[in-house]
Amino acid sequence: MNLDQHTQTLGLRKAKHLLRRTSFDYSKETLSAFALLTPEQAFDKLIEDQPNLWSEPYDPRPEGNPDGNWTSSTQDPRSFSSQPRKRRIITSWWWYNGMQQNSLKQKLTFFLHTSFTVSKDDGSGAATHFYDHLRLLEHYAFGNIKTLSKKITFDNSMLDYLDNTQNNANNPNENYSREFLELFTILKAEQVGSGDYTNYTEIDVQQAAKVFSGIKIKTNRQLVDSDTNLPKGEININKHDKNDKTFSHAFDNTVITGSDTEEGILQELDDFVEMVFSKEATAISFTRKLYRYFVKSEWEADIEENIIKPLALELKDNNYEILPTVKKLLTSQHFYDSDDTNESDEIIGSIVKSPLQLLNEVISFFKLDIPHPLTQADYFYKFFNFIHSFYLNTAGMTLWAPDSVAGYPAHYQSPDFDRHWFSSNTVLGRYKLIESLLSGRNKIRNNARIHAELDIPTFIKENMSQPSLATELITELADYLYSEPISDERKTYFAENLLEGFPDYYWTNAWLGYEGSNDDTVVKPRLNALITQMVNAPEFQLM
Repeated sequence: MNLDQHTQTLGLRKAKHLLRRTSFDYSKETLSAFALLTPEQAFDKLIEDQPNLWSEPYDPRPEGNPDGNWTSSTQDPRSFSSQPRKRRIITSWWWYNGMQQNSLKQKLTFFLHTSFTVSKDDGSGAATHFYDHLRLLEHYAFGNIKTLSKKITFDNSMLDYLDNTQNNANNPNENYSREFLELFTILKAEQVGSGDYTNYTEIDVQQAAKVFSGIKIKTNRQLVDSDTNLPKGEININKHDKNDKTFSHAFDNTVITGSDTEEGILQELDDFVEMVFSKEATAISFTRKLYRYFVKSEWEADIEENIIKPLALELKDNNYEILPTVKKLLTSQHFYDSDDTNESDEIIGSIVKSPLQLLNEVISFFKLDIPHPLTQADYFYKFFNFIHSFYLNTAGMTLWAPDSVAGYPAHYQSPDFDRHWFSSNTVLGRYKLIESLLSGRNKIRNNARIHAELDIPTFIKENMSQPSLATELITELADYLYSEPISDERKTYFAENLLEGFPDYYWTNAWLGYEGSNDDTVVKPRLNALITQMVNAPEFQLM
């Protein structure tokens, strides 16, 4: 078991694996193109610059006098109406751009969201501040985690979400300092004493809060960070604890010199973050998060020793630049399950898809025609409202709004981890998704039009090589849809649904009749039933 590079051409099986783990784009064309690449060539392709097709969020309301590109406005962000709806528009902006690219950036942006959590619907401040927050994560998706840890301390959404804007020298608020240590960076390890969690202590939480004191929201966005060109919070020197900060044995009793100037307060923050990131436990924590996000939720001691620890060392040696470590992992024999012969420890097909992953695969593979967010704004927002407020919520994933600062349980809560995505509480949303997209109606609730509808007969005609032969069609679909080939018994099971008990030539004649007349009256309901069955099958729930 090692991190040696996998140098052979991917082929379809490994291209499916890579694209599911790294991109929103799961189209047949992209799969076929990546199948011809080596892992290194594929990785380089995934990090190519791909500009957003939708440049910035647009609000078409109020009618007659729309707020339009309100995120560019110099007006007070809080003065705009319908803040929750505007945060949803920003989320749709991020999602739509991701669907138009085959880039690692969106997956890494969302990874950073799972590490530095803000909930857009629970205390993240004005919608425009959430937009700045999302762009900050995107800015560092291919960048430096340690630098992000400093920048995000000044992020207006984070300042609001974890109350650091309320943190003053004479009235400390430890919410942000606690989560910075416990959840965002070094993480809480085994408790070894009263207030001592191995990696840090309660004293360190208190001292960190003093470092962070006096950093406040800058509501009007007039302060801009010179590195990111994004708005940031401000320093109120009068609210800052100007005394020295003495940390515990967990941080070698380090003393950070207090200051009463902006430059000195920034130095305090820099010294604190450097101190936290100098610890091996911080590198280990981020590496475990990356492994759980991209590879597998659980692992044995040999993976910890031979994969996690070497990657953590590389991350630390690269001063927490994220891409070298991610590249090492995603181009390794280990990632493609080629470094051992243990068939009980498969990586490919080992993760339950998140509701977002399930959605994106169905949309991109079956080529759903999504309404354009600018030329068809009303239809686009109604469609995204179905995705956001009905499908994803019912399936257990309120997008960019996990229930707690710990994030989505699938990313941190043992022993189930990703199995949280598939439960009696979430299965209805997952199963009703394909029914909704096939009918163009909200089958989760109210049967309203969703303004997007899959055309499966056309997709099959244009993309499958032998659509008139039932078993061959099912085999080809399964080869794309599932992580691994399916048995002859499973093919027969799916064929029974397509054929409705008739012989194979029933389907052949029906398909040839459709090709000759373009009348899909017979084939459409059978194909829709087949796709529903195949998408809702256990094999499609895994990646």
